[in-house]
Amino acid sequence: MLHLFFDKQPWFRAKRYGYGAGLPMKWQGWVLMLAHIALIMGLGISIGDRPEVALPLLLLAGFAPLPIYAAKTEGGWRWRWGD
Repeated sequence: MLHLFFDKQPWFRAKRYGYGAGLPMKWQGWVLMLAHIALIMGLGISIGDRPEVALPLLLLAGFAPLPIYAAKTEGGWRWRWGD
């Protein structure tokens, strides 16, 4: 089962313009993206009334999975001008 998460195939399309990942093209990408959104929303809802705690946790939750997005984007992350 774990091999489904550690395959060599890209999970996200490359953006045509700009830097970063485009939309998911595999189910693993959709799972990662939806879990990422749910985590950020859940943190915001549960600790939103304590900004001194919420801000660092939201920043950590927002940036922590970016290396996974970068590693699983076809062609990696680089600036694109619209091939």
